[in-house]
Amino acid sequence: MPAKPTKAEQAAAHGTTIPDVLAANLNVLFCGINPGLYSGALGLHFARPGNRFWPALHASGFTPRQLDPGEQDELLALGLGITNVVARTTARADELTDAELREGGEILTKKVKKYRPRWLAVVGITAYRVAFGDRRAAVGPQDRTIGTSKVWLLPNPSGLNAHWTPKTLAVEFGRLRAQAVIGDSPEQLNPQ
Repeated sequence: MPAKPTKAEQAAAHGTTIPDVLAANLNVLFCGINPGLYSGALGLHFARPGNRFWPALHASGFTPRQLDPGEQDELLALGLGITNVVARTTARADELTDAELREGGEILTKKVKKYRPRWLAVVGITAYRVAFGDRRAAVGPQDRTIGTSKVWLLPNPSGLNAHWTPKTLAVEFGRLRAQAVIGDSPEQLNPQ
């Protein structure tokens, strides 16, 4: 993991973007709400210590070991990727307007249609509800598809989301993995 960014580096990251970890025909494209300042300063997804994305990914069997955010590009070899509903970095997700989330949903829809992952897994219930105009959406598989891509809604893995423990996050990520697996090993998740 790169060195912890300073407060000044984090402040300077406000409004910046992080490149997607993305390729065509992935098995699962994970989609965060938007990058936080810590992640923006490092240029890495889910980088803040205490974010439980990487532990949940491993505990659910998506990765053979717990990856560090600095190893995010290794996901592609496993048929996995990362993007965000809204690209811009903020201190808190509640800084995003509903209009930004809806526009992000439109951009995400175009991206998913272009890259065609088998599954789009959005991590963040409230953001998903606003971005896709689905006030009743709940964790789990959705009736919606985007092109040929199925959609699964996961809880936000932020350490601020106390409703979900590391264990229950891993169970929910595991439910998605059970639907997404091709073969028995994480290395076989990539259908290419």
